[in-house]
Amino acid sequence: MMKQKIVRSNPSQLPAPVGHYSHITKIPRNAELLVSSGQVGVDTDGHTPAAINEQTANCFLHIQQLLEAEKLSSANIVKVNIWATEEIDWDFFYQEWGKLFNKDYPAMTIAYINALGLPELKVEIELWLARV
Repeated sequence: MMKQKIVRSNPSQLPAPVGHYSHITKIPRNAELLVSSGQVGVDTDGHTPAAINEQTANCFLHIQQLLEAEKLSSANIVKVNIWATEEIDWDFFYQEWGKLFNKDYPAMTIAYINALGLPELKVEIELWLARV
């Protein structure tokens, strides 16, 4: 039996993505769905750096740790939701994003909001994953 896989696409009827993501991510039947809590910018000592880029780097570190804990890779990420309380430094963000994904991008939603769960948090990243 052929192993099923997650398939990403950008239908020609839609405008090209404005960033590094795919419009559609298809999860094969019978895949196990995993949803993470939002990963925030707290460092390994429990401190929250003031700068959004440092918080962003910590978020990506936590994402890598989460993937390793579940024996998954970025290929298993089907959707990413990103919330930020201030403008994201896209050059820095995509540098971190590029370390995680090799141009096989998941679906993504980004929102700028007034506040996150704690006043010092500036960015939070939630994952939807599928084990196939």
